[in-house]
Amino acid sequence: MPRNPLDDIDWDAARQQAKWLYILPIAALLAIGIFTSYYIVQPEEEAVVKRFGKVVGQKEPGLHFKIPFGIETAQMVPTARILKQEFGFRSESQSSSSRTNYSKNQTQKDESLMLTGDLKVIDVEWVVQYRVSDPSKFLHKVRDPEQTLRDTSEAVMRRIVGNSLGSDVLTEKRVQVATSARVELQKAMDYFDLGLQISTIELQDVTPPEPVKPAFNEVNQAEQERERYINEAEKRRNQVIPRAEGQAKQVIAEAQGYAAQRVNAARGETERFTAIYEEYSNAPAVTRQRMYLEMIDVVLPNAGKIFIMEQSGNAPLPLLNLGDSPIELPSKR
Repeated sequence: MPRNPLDDIDWDAARQQAKWLYILPIAALLAIGIFTSYYIVQPEEEAVVKRFGKVVGQKEPGLHFKIPFGIETAQMVPTARILKQEFGFRSESQSSSSRTNYSKNQTQKDESLMLTGDLKVIDVEWVVQYRVSDPSKFLHKVRDPEQTLRDTSEAVMRRIVGNSLGSDVLTEKRVQVATSARVELQKAMDYFDLGLQISTIELQDVTPPEPVKPAFNEVNQAEQERERYINEAEKRRNQVIPRAEGQAKQVIAEAQGYAAQRVNAARGETERFTAIYEEYSNAPAVTRQRMYLEMIDVVLPNAGKIFIMEQSGNAPLPLLNLGDSPIELPSKR
């Protein structure tokens, strides 16, 4: 009778192996469940928790637990970190050093070349800094939020530059252009309900295109010379006009003082004449004599020496000597 092959099988070992066939899947399933039941949120991030694709919560930094086996998933979003988008150039950090290199290819040149309101072409490079204010909206409102931000920012900047003069964008209105772009871009992000907060927009570099740079430098130099001449003229004006105004005020003050002096003197003479007239009305003879003596007292000191010449006399007879010597009177013979 032939030998049965089943008689050669070690059924005890087979039973032991069968046990491991049940234990290993259970252990693997348990390990997967453990590793998929928790997640760690970093300090600069927030986690958006989804259950079968539906958002069920947002978690702060720290250790958190969730339903394993992919029933709940956690997607990390950097909410406390300032992010940035570069337009017209790209910055590339070197791994071997801390220096940053800037590159610009044809695609980036197409981003930065813009037409101004006075039909000039300028090269505008700018940086948009933003942060995620609502992680759920940032992940689910649009398909590609970063590309939406780039497209909207470029449209806003082109509109503002297109409504401005090229000289203004290149010189004194750069800050105004950046501020207006930030306000309009924030309005667009709020309209899209994208969950982004625009921090700043900085104009990195605003220059004319390479072929026209020499001509632009000459124009800029001429404008600087014009500003210098204007400043010198203003300086001279500020020196001359106050001096002339001061001299005019001095002349006016002197004239007013002289007028006041003449008026006061005339009033004094009038009052004096009125007083003398009143006294004359009361005592004409006395007043007339007093006025005569007063006039003599004023006139005689200025008369000098007075001589009376007699027809028969040989020498002059001094009558009054009002100078250094006393008055000499002639003696009677």
